This record gives sequence, C-alpha cells and structure tokens, in this order.
Amino acid sequence: MAGIGMDAALEIAQRVETFVRDVVAPYEKDPRRDHHDCPTDELVRELRDLARQAGVLTPHILPDGRHLSQRETAIVLQRSGLSPLGPLAVNTAAPDEGNMYLLGKVGSPELKERFLTPLVEGRARSAFFMTEPAEDGGAGSDPSMMLTTARQDGNHWVIDGRKAFITGAEGAKVGIVMAKSADGACMFLVDLPNPAIRIERVPNTIDSSMPGGHATVRIDNLRVPADQMLGQSGEGFKYAQIRLSPARLSHCMRWYGACVRANEIATNYANRRQAFGKPLIDHEGVGFMLADNMIDLKQAELMIDWCAGVLDTGALGTVESSMTKVSVSEALMRVADRCVQVMGGSGVTGDTIVEQVFREVRAFRIYDGPTEVHKWSLAKTIKRNWKAARA
Repeated sequence: MAGIGMDAALEIAQRVETFVRDVVAPYEKDPRRDHHDCPTDELVRELRDLARQAGVLTPHILPDGRHLSQRETAIVLQRSGLSPLGPLAVNTAAPDEGNMYLLGKVGSPELKERFLTPLVEGRARSAFFMTEPAEDGGAGSDPSMMLTTARQDGNHWVIDGRKAFITGAEGAKVGIVMAKSADGACMFLVDLPNPAIRIERVPNTIDSSMPGGHATVRIDNLRVPADQMLGQSGEGFKYAQIRLSPARLSHCMRWYGACVRANEIATNYANRRQAFGKPLIDHEGVGFMLADNMIDLKQAELMIDWCAGVLDTGALGTVESSMTKVSVSEALMRVADRCVQVMGGSGVTGDTIVEQVFREVRAFRIYDGPTEVHKWSLAKTIKRNWKAARA
C-alpha cells in the first residue's frame, strides 16, 4: 500500500500525540458519561471540534481520500491511544476506523459521498451489525452460523433478525448490516436510526470507552434499497475479509498506546513511592515487573509493525493478523495487570487511567476474535500446511 512516507507520517503522529497528551488527557475526568459509564456524544463532539481546530481529526486519511499505509497508520493510531478518549477525539476509534477503511476500499462514489464522508468528517458514528445472540444460536466467532436473513422484494432487500454486542449502535448514524440471502452473506449500508432496527438492551460491560456501549438489537422488516448493498448478493464475507485484518491490527495499535501511557504512570509511581526505606522500583519484585513491561511493549510494537508490513504488500494477512492479535492482546494484558500491581491500592481506583486500561484490555482479548479462536484457526493452518508439504 502506497503511503506518504514514514517521515511525514511521524510528523502527523507527533502532532496527534501532543494533542492527546495536552488537550484530551485533561478530559479523562470529565463527568459527561452515560448510564453505562461510556462517554456521551456531547463530549465526543466537543473533543472532535478541538481536534478539527488542531488539524488532527481523522489523521490516518488524507484530505484527498488516500489512506496512510498500515505501517504509517500504526504510528499514528498508537499515539491516538495514549488516552482512552484519544481515538474518539481524533476519529480513529473502533468501529468507525474499520468501517471507514472498508467503505474507502469498496464503496461506490455515491455510497462514499452519502455514508463515508460524514464519518471521515467526524460528524457521525457508525456500527457494524454482524454478531448475533448466543441464545438464538446465531453467529459469534463462527460467522457461518448467521441467522439474520435478507430476501429480495423488487428493488429492495428485506432484512430480519437479531444482533448482539453491536458497538456504538445507540447513537450511530451509519450502519453496516450483515445478513444471509439465498446466495450467502450480504452486506448493506443503512441510515440510522431506523424504526425497523430496535435496541432491545445495552448491557453493562467491563469496558467503558466506546459511546453507545454494545447493544442487542432486533431487526424487523428492514427495507434497504438494492443499491445500498456492498457488492453483489453472496459477497458479504469477501468484503468482511477486506475489513478483518486491518481492524484487528488497529485494535492492537490503539491499545498499545493506552498501555504505554499506563506503564508511564506506573513507572512514575514506582520511582516516587517509598517503601521499606527506598523507592518501590529498587525492590526487585517491582523493578522486574516494569522490566517485563518494557519487554512486552517492545515485542507488541514489533509484531504490529511486522503485520502492518505484510498488509502493505496487498496480502490479506489473515494468518499474520491472527498471530498479532493473540500476541499483542496477551502481552498488553500482562502489561496492564502489572501496572495495577505496581501501583497497589492506587491501581484499582479511578484516580488514574490504569484501572480503566486494565478493563479495556481485558475486553480486547475477546473482541475481534478471542485468543482461543485465533489459536484454533492457526492450528488448522499448521495442519493444512503440513499435509500440503507431504502431498
């Protein structure tokens, strides 16, 4: 993937970092939270106005519509993640970032103007409707189990089903809905809110960084014009694959930045806090935890860069992104856990973002595929390659 060059990308990344540290971080104590403790849209709009004024809104997409390369995107999104509010402020958050990437790749000019432009400009949020409720036996880690149906009715498609854990559905303006026709999976763009898409509940979850939470929704007789289907009937999984690996990787980028910040806070605490006649960091048990953090953060950074380089060749990078998602999410979980431990009682309070980062990274080990599903998939690849080598 062509980009702007690492020097130019680094300049963008540095401006994003300055903005997140100096402008966004003070908002971490802002009380504007909904009943699920997620940032309100009012707060998001205010932060995005500030980002727009600072020239760092949607920094991974250039004014002419070109997207930074994945390696360039990595250094920008890592900086945006230095605060849990950073990705929301500069418009690099999930699921919008992945949805913008997909629409930029496969949307028609008309669909881009109608659905992509408001997202890039930070005027709208989006939601990706794929996962279905476990109690229905619907699609989760196995998308082939999809139960939501799409049937053609003249020049429209009619969609019925239920979806679960739909991030940001409450308050979103743009929806990407996956359903199954007689031909296979399909992907549709819809304006939100829509009376045919009803939010049943928004459960309380361990994480609290994403506006709108993770809703369960019912879709009843949703009529979508045929020209709002991405591609052709039955091509939905092909387009999902285009989104899949970059979206997995961008999660790694953002949460890497959050853990860098958490480690900075824990390091500062360990150097300032005295116990048993010396700073905490001089106690081997604490110093070794921070040393392990340094190692895990570097390994995570290198895995992200390696996978980004693979994607920049034009490869789908399915195997590489699975490896990276497992490696990075597990490493960052260890980092976040050690930060809490180093800070003791302070680490489990809301006095710093360390406690929130721990919660967010714990959730990260599940979304975009749990560690165990990725390992299972990798094991299938190992077996297939072994058989092919002996054929």
